[in-house]
Amino acid sequence: MSRASVRAVAHVDMDAFYAAVEQRDRPELRGLPVVVGAEPGGRGVVSAASYEARVYGVRSAMPISKASRLCPHAAFLPVDMAKYRRVSAEIMAILDGFSPLVEPISVDEAFIDLTGTERLFGTPVDAARAIKARIREVTALTASAGLATSKFIAKIASDLEKPDGFVVVPPGREAAFLAPLPVTRLWGVGRVMTEALSGLGITTIGQIQRMPRPVVVRRFGEHGAALHDLAFGRDDRSVEPFTAPKSMGAEETFESDCRDRARLAAVLRAQAERVARELRGDGLSSARLTLKLRFSDFHTITRAVTAEPTQDGLELYRRAHTLLEREQLDQPVRLIGLSASGLGPSGAGQLSLLDPDAVRRERLARVVDRLAERFGDDVVRPASLLRPPS
Repeated sequence: MSRASVRAVAHVDMDAFYAAVEQRDRPELRGLPVVVGAEPGGRGVVSAASYEARVYGVRSAMPISKASRLCPHAAFLPVDMAKYRRVSAEIMAILDGFSPLVEPISVDEAFIDLTGTERLFGTPVDAARAIKARIREVTALTASAGLATSKFIAKIASDLEKPDGFVVVPPGREAAFLAPLPVTRLWGVGRVMTEALSGLGITTIGQIQRMPRPVVVRRFGEHGAALHDLAFGRDDRSVEPFTAPKSMGAEETFESDCRDRARLAAVLRAQAERVARELRGDGLSSARLTLKLRFSDFHTITRAVTAEPTQDGLELYRRAHTLLEREQLDQPVRLIGLSASGLGPSGAGQLSLLDPDAVRRERLARVVDRLAERFGDDVVRPASLLRPPS
């Protein structure tokens, strides 16, 4: 029997995490619709919605203005990432107590490999139930879990019976479990692929299973091969406990659409400093910088540049600003953001040899990081941000 067929992988996913934390800490909000993200009159998006709010159609990533129309009586609260990270650390510590192989995916979900833990915690099913109970006991929050032989199946299973759900897919039952589900459950199947499959009369995973593999590959190429494997639940990826982040970013939605390039540049400068601080905190440098612009008609573009790895906020800003200057901005900008990817260990690049001021900036930045840790992010800022353009 292959190793993949005997693995026991759980996906643990907190239920409406941000909203649930707020309801826990504010008893007057329990049982009521809660939306975390921004003020109802603002232009941000929903970060999390309680299950009471979801009854009215409110969903994550929805414009906050639409959420306020769907559920005007909801409690609209700002995001408190510092608090959510503290609770997340408690949850990850619980998972660490059940296995050394824990792979966090975000602040509110993680994979955990329970293979070989039977002598300590009983069967994987017993262990997964114990994890859910322990999370509730320590945090007063509920988690949903999926248990299967692979990460792919476990993640799908954890989402099927929320909130406080637990779905087990026994070894050998992967294809039968997936068959009735819509094709959108498969990784990599977005709007375009869904339309392409629908054009062939394919709407469920079971229909893909019944297609000969050569036919799927001939129609969709390499992606078709991966699609066919996933349709049968084939996923040999291991749980990786120390996976470095793939990117770090920041973005902002303006209260009113913006054409002012000076204001856009000022926002980018602040975002670059924020991302650079995260990079330095994790001992990483970034080789690729991506600028994101969303215009008034919600059309979104991204522009990217690759250069020497850096964790210097000024250098990140220079790269983002160069990309911004190349754009015509025929429409007002609704959202602007930047993300740093191509991450690797700090010190991997040669920028400090090319820029004589880089070493001094790096030393200064680390001093500022320590001050920010004690007194807040805005204790020291670039002079250009002291009087941002109106």
